[in-house]
Amino acid sequence: MLFKNVIGQTDVKLHLVNMVQQNRISHALLFLGKEGSGALPMAIAFAQYIVCEKVNRKGATESVGLSLFGEETPPPPGEAGRGPSAMFDSCGECPSCLKMHQLMHPDVHFSYPVIPRKSGDKPLSSDYISEWREFIAKYPYGNSYDWLQFIGAENKQGNITAYECNDIIRKLSLKSFESGFKILVMWMPEYLGNEGNKLLKLIEEPPPNTLFVLVAENESLILQTILSRTQLIKIPALNYQDISEALVTKAKVGEDSARQTALIAEGNYREALQLMQHADEDWQSLLREWLNAILKNGPIAQVKWIDEVSKLGREKQKQFIRYFTHLLEQAIRLHAMGPNNVHLPDKDKDFAGRLNKIANFMQQQAIIEELDKASYYIERNANPKMLFHALTIKLYHILASKEVTTVI
Repeated sequence: MLFKNVIGQTDVKLHLVNMVQQNRISHALLFLGKEGSGALPMAIAFAQYIVCEKVNRKGATESVGLSLFGEETPPPPGEAGRGPSAMFDSCGECPSCLKMHQLMHPDVHFSYPVIPRKSGDKPLSSDYISEWREFIAKYPYGNSYDWLQFIGAENKQGNITAYECNDIIRKLSLKSFESGFKILVMWMPEYLGNEGNKLLKLIEEPPPNTLFVLVAENESLILQTILSRTQLIKIPALNYQDISEALVTKAKVGEDSARQTALIAEGNYREALQLMQHADEDWQSLLREWLNAILKNGPIAQVKWIDEVSKLGREKQKQFIRYFTHLLEQAIRLHAMGPNNVHLPDKDKDFAGRLNKIANFMQQQAIIEELDKASYYIERNANPKMLFHALTIKLYHILASKEVTTVI
């Protein structure tokens, strides 16, 4: 993967290139970015940049100072005085780049959460390498849920096991085959339990020209012993212009639809793609029915609505909650900044204005917090009927503290 194929993140790309060109890379890097920011594509593009033969003139052992970690290496005959290549992206054409394009480079290893295929198995990431290559080709901005469903996990919990850690130690103890470097890209180290301590010595004192690249979404779930040994590379949320442009060029979405979707996605390209898949869903009618059941129509209407929404499936339920959260956030902005400074379709702007009539700022904040909790529990297979029943009761009590004069 080339840097140019990674959406946006111009400053991060330039920072990574400068780190390589100036030989200032730590032996262990942590690419930290929320879902949909592109941390995994960035890490893969970075690994390709390091092993690209044109960038590094056929490997660190033949180039000037390109050990990447600050150590001096002697220049080859006739090369004295030449600095490292000033290329700002991998070439995409050399044998190393062609292998990286297929995720088949022998010196770049991947580790990620996996499940046993059958009871008693001790699964390794390499057991799922074919599925991994297909997943990255189709869903480079996918999250761990997407990956685990892709390999048929259903309700099983993925893990990076002690058995996997032993395999990593074995792989990185071998000499590099082609590039002069050995690189491990570990995606979602949050799935690494205490068995990850097996890797501490290897991370702290790795063999020469060995690089760990951890790719994570939640820093607080990573073992502190590993976290303290990494150099942090923050991957910020994408801006809405980059998402909008990517939807037009990559997903072939119309400009108006792409712009509206990018605003709702709030920096998450995966979310934007999910929203486009459900673009025909009438979330506003579903939300209006729910609020009317809470505020006006009573328990029978609420039970009917809960039965309806519980049949939608987990992804659609998350999208619906995301839509409601977005409207509440826009309602707050509408109240604070005025209608001329909030860019929304007229239909959604009118609905956001109605939300301001039935709930004040504090109530809207409380509802957003409950919706965030509900989304979290949906991801963890909560019973949808119980979840939405509890959520309906909570919203009723939040809204009941204000006299409602207008029904949505």
